Amino acid sequence: MVSRIRQITFDARDSHALSKFWEQVTGFAEDPEYPNGPDEEDNLLVDPSGHVNLLFINVPESKQLKNRVHLDLGPDTTRNEEVERLIGIGAHLVADHRTDDGKGWVVLADPEGNEFCIERSDAERKDG
Repeated sequence: MVSRIRQITFDARDSHALSKFWEQVTGFAEDPEYPNGPDEEDNLLVDPSGHVNLLFINVPESKQLKNRVHLDLGPDTTRNEEVERLIGIGAHLVADHRTDDGKGWVVLADPEGNEFCIERSDAERKDG
């Protein structure tokens, strides 16, 4: 027996704003039966493939320490293009672990400081 991950939950100071950021990152959408909104205590993004959803819950405290769990994302463009896109929508650079041979990853943080990594795309992995 195993357990399936249904959703990944983010504590947030502003669950609606954070859900809007991650909606742009992932392409996930709100559940039309339970629309997201700024006055909601939680906001849900549904994975169109039906694998794992993202839930954002309002909490009173800000993020205090480094994440103990983070997401590793594989873009459908190149890693470098995705890093630039995400910085353009509000992410900020935490650490750059790209190497001269094209390998490595980039650590970004969302608008509330939650860290995540951008890895090479599948195409970039096949090329080297």
